[in-house]
Amino acid sequence: MKQYFALFIVTFLFSVKLFAQTEIKMPKVPLMRQLFHTNIDQAQQKIILLNPLNDSTFIASGDEKKNIQINRILKVHINNLQAKIELDTALSENDKFIWLRAVETLLRDFVYDYQSRLIKGDKLGDLIINFEAAMKLERKQASIEPIIIATPYEIGSIILQNPVFATNTGYKMSRDNLVLKMCKRQPANSMKILNAYPDVYFADSIIKVVAYKNQEELYNYAASPNELGDAIRKSDDPLVKIISQLAQKNTGRMYFPFLDLLYKNEISIDSVGKLIDSEQAYYKFLVQTEIRYAEQMQHADTPLVYKTLTEKLRAKAIEIYIDDINALHDEKSDAVRFKKIDSLQPTELYYLCVLGEEEIYTSSYLGVYKRIFQRMKVPKADTLLKLVSYDYYKKFIKMAAAYNQLDDFLKRMDTLSADKMMRSFVTDLAAKNTLEDAVDVADSYASITNKKLRKLILEQVQANMLEDTVSHTRAATIYRLLYTIFQSMDTANHIDLTAQLGINPIFIMPNKLLKDTSGRIIIQQFFYGDKDGKTVFEAFLGNFKNPNWKITQKKEWVEVKSVKGVKGTHVCIYANKPLDTEKDLDAQAQEHLINYLDSLGLKPTVVIHRGHSYYVKYTIEQLASSAKIVLLGSCGGYQSLNKVLEICPQAHIISSKQVGTGVINQGMINAITEQLRLGKDLNWPVLWKGLSNQFKDPKSKEKFNDYIPPYKNLGAIFIMAYNIAIGNE
Repeated sequence: MKQYFALFIVTFLFSVKLFAQTEIKMPKVPLMRQLFHTNIDQAQQKIILLNPLNDSTFIASGDEKKNIQINRILKVHINNLQAKIELDTALSENDKFIWLRAVETLLRDFVYDYQSRLIKGDKLGDLIINFEAAMKLERKQASIEPIIIATPYEIGSIILQNPVFATNTGYKMSRDNLVLKMCKRQPANSMKILNAYPDVYFADSIIKVVAYKNQEELYNYAASPNELGDAIRKSDDPLVKIISQLAQKNTGRMYFPFLDLLYKNEISIDSVGKLIDSEQAYYKFLVQTEIRYAEQMQHADTPLVYKTLTEKLRAKAIEIYIDDINALHDEKSDAVRFKKIDSLQPTELYYLCVLGEEEIYTSSYLGVYKRIFQRMKVPKADTLLKLVSYDYYKKFIKMAAAYNQLDDFLKRMDTLSADKMMRSFVTDLAAKNTLEDAVDVADSYASITNKKLRKLILEQVQANMLEDTVSHTRAATIYRLLYTIFQSMDTANHIDLTAQLGINPIFIMPNKLLKDTSGRIIIQQFFYGDKDGKTVFEAFLGNFKNPNWKITQKKEWVEVKSVKGVKGTHVCIYANKPLDTEKDLDAQAQEHLINYLDSLGLKPTVVIHRGHSYYVKYTIEQLASSAKIVLLGSCGGYQSLNKVLEICPQAHIISSKQVGTGVINQGMINAITEQLRLGKDLNWPVLWKGLSNQFKDPKSKEKFNDYIPPYKNLGAIFIMAYNIAIGNE
């Protein structure tokens, strides 16, 4: 350390001396080196021309005095370097070539990094001065490490990458120092950086830090058959050793969710291994661990990889149980349909509901919900929530509201507890980094018909709004928007959400807003090539085989265009054919259709998903940003709603509480396309009333009631309003 300090003082004094340099007269340059000097002169000029508004001075910063100083260094110091190289009799002819090229490289590397926004202009002077100091050390065959340590990363990087220092005695330690600075600047990328430089002296320290911050990332690298993987496997840290051990197992991912318990020696790898062969035992242990983790977090003790455990629990809930009972939705016997969950306890059934929100059918949910309380000795709702440590209780309430079970749920506790629960439901909505809880509250309010309960929620939202108004926080924005939206549900309040929140009208979609400049309304439908998709596709075509429409068959899609209607309005439906999904031919058809529409400059303003819920994500990934109406069927709550509105910020979204049905979807499409063909606006309340009259029989009515029109999609309305509010703020 004393050596480095002495070198730092020498470097500092050297820098002070350099700032006071006077220009040295350039000696006569031999012809064979004149080109090198010309190249340096051109590199100097290129730096000056980095600012197009001034061709005589490099504007490095907003400080005029500093700019003068930097330009003097660029001119005088570089010219002096050239002169000194030529005048130095200790340098061989070849060495002079090498150093002149090094000076040119220094300047050109600065230009490249400056244009790449890797270095700021005001660092140029320091770069040149530190290069001179490094040059002096190199000439003495001394290490340039003190220079690299003392300078910012962007300066040290340019100096060290100069080929003239490639054989410097301090090159390796200098490079390691730069890598360390890079890791400190980009801690989230430290393992990626370490993977490129696994031989740095501090590799084990970084590995240990990452082990306690991002176990998932370390697990991925621990399995790699490379130098970094070897370094991880050699670590003596107990957490690193466990992660490394799991990463080397073929079934390591099955053990990984229990890392917190393994690290604390509360379970063994062998005990987890015995559960893996039994899907039911494994699911039950996932639930048990999830509840334990939820309790830990209430005491500010965050378990390792708790999110990984939750995602594994979600995956197993769907894979083992929900997919099975969904597939039997036409089974008349509940005993047969729900046999798979016969051995599950109330807490284990609870997680099927809260983690299966995006997949579970209405009838599946109702069957699971009923069995939760049937299997409790004392079927009390507050007891259930205590058993799961209140984990995901807001999601459970939201789903109970969506499926008209909230009254039943609240009746299973005393009035005081129920009121307290619902007030808690609408409190702390800004605690998470996402808007999910707020969207769940919005969606729940739309589903609640109990006037007393609505009043209680509205009062609590208002109280929270008034409490947070003074602070002007994110929470204040959330509660203000929710209160306004909830108030608007009562027509007696005469609240215009467009005027108050700045969102587009939600009750009407004007026909003219859907047209392009040629009067065309472009509708795109996404079909998928499973058995149901092919059936629905044929039914879709059958509905347009009439004189009002013309169907044109293409190899991978069909085009359905209106031939009768109002002048100046042309409805054009483009739908990919449901080709073999096993061979990804349906995906290819969708991609080719999108490319075809792009090539013609046709922008869909109506996008319709026709397929099971597990295909929805693929439709959203390909969603046109021009879409103003999006019909998704089951869209899976907040996550999908948010993704749609990120792509189409003001879209009217029609969604369903469960998987959309072909008959309802087609009836809706018929109603929408007919209105548009006739040049009429889409008045959602009127359109919905007509559809409600159309689907009168009990079975159809139940399925239609699962659909949510744009003006009642309070979750989507809230997200739109929030994004606008945050943008304005």
